[in-house]
Amino acid sequence: MSTPRTTDSVRRWCTDYEFALRCMAVYVAVRMVGLAVLTAVSVSKHLGMMQVLSKWDGEWMLGIARYGYGGVPLNFADANGIHTEFTAYAFFPGYPMTVRTVTFVPGLTPFAAAMLVNVVAGLCAAVAVGHVGRVCAQRVRDSLRPPSTSTAGIVLVGLFAATPMSVVLNMAYTEALFCAAAAWALVGVLEHRWLLAGLAALGAGAVRPTAAAVIGVVMIAAFLSRRDGPRAWAAIVLAPLGYLSYLALVASKTGRLGGWFEIQTTGWNTKIDGGAATWRFLTTTLLHAGDFAAVATALIIMAIVVLLIWSAVDRIPWPVLVYGAGVVASILLSDGLMMSRARLLLPAFVLLIPVALRIARRPNGEIVAFLGVVALFSGWFGMHMLTVFQYAI
Repeated sequence: MSTPRTTDSVRRWCTDYEFALRCMAVYVAVRMVGLAVLTAVSVSKHLGMMQVLSKWDGEWMLGIARYGYGGVPLNFADANGIHTEFTAYAFFPGYPMTVRTVTFVPGLTPFAAAMLVNVVAGLCAAVAVGHVGRVCAQRVRDSLRPPSTSTAGIVLVGLFAATPMSVVLNMAYTEALFCAAAAWALVGVLEHRWLLAGLAALGAGAVRPTAAAVIGVVMIAAFLSRRDGPRAWAAIVLAPLGYLSYLALVASKTGRLGGWFEIQTTGWNTKIDGGAATWRFLTTTLLHAGDFAAVATALIIMAIVVLLIWSAVDRIPWPVLVYGAGVVASILLSDGLMMSRARLLLPAFVLLIPVALRIARRPNGEIVAFLGVVALFSGWFGMHMLTVFQYAI
């Protein structure tokens, strides 16, 4: 005969399982809309989907997956058209090496492996994003709580899947894998599951340098909760290992302690400048004539700052807010390719929580209609940036 505790555990498991399925279903539905728009236009322009979904950085990812860091062909070059023995090391190994591992499955090409990795990572990200949204909805002020915290989580998944440049979640890019790792790290922090938080942050650190934001949050939160015992201390140790290990590897290859940063600066002009480049881009684009892509990127940058302030006003849990602020700061306070900002800001999806909370209070029909509209806009915007806009994102 089952005990009340066993019954509650089973009921909780069933509820979480159903919630995870709903998160994945919403994610797939929104991304299918985006891919349908992209496919239709690509066909009309006689562009193959493999060509479209592996453009720019995707070529580097697939090149590293196929040849390894030391064997990337000479025609792979940085933003200045230069290829050196160290150029490939600008790209963190988490994604291309995962793709390389999956290619060991018979019959899978690097491109097919990359698409498979993105599908699995995207579904994992959807569940974690929904979980973060649900927890945050439970913790904000009573006046902001939607009728269902689960609805808030699911809406957040829909918004995440329909951000302007969410098309990269289906490209040979790092965003799907990074967002999955970062979101699960936040779940670990919010629920004091410290091994999950530490391991997820370790994984994120092997995928993108933006992981510094989530690594910092995990380490600070674990230290503040050190009374939780050895697992909290383990999270502090584990969280930075992926990031620091790769920086150390590049340092050993180049013979310079700041080797990775030098590669980024010389090859892609990526460096911290306190926001000077972002400010110049905004003023030039908004005060003078600019093309659609530039104006849209400027508006996205301004919108993310507004969302950051809104999230602070709503008092979303501090680890989530600090993570979002860290992502925004790492992107907007650095120089580099400005047209990539909409893509690079995608991991700041947590700043959409205030929007998700308000939408979740609406009737289901209105929620579906709203997500349908933003999915169509996201699909159109992604299509424009991949098939009309001529430069890298």
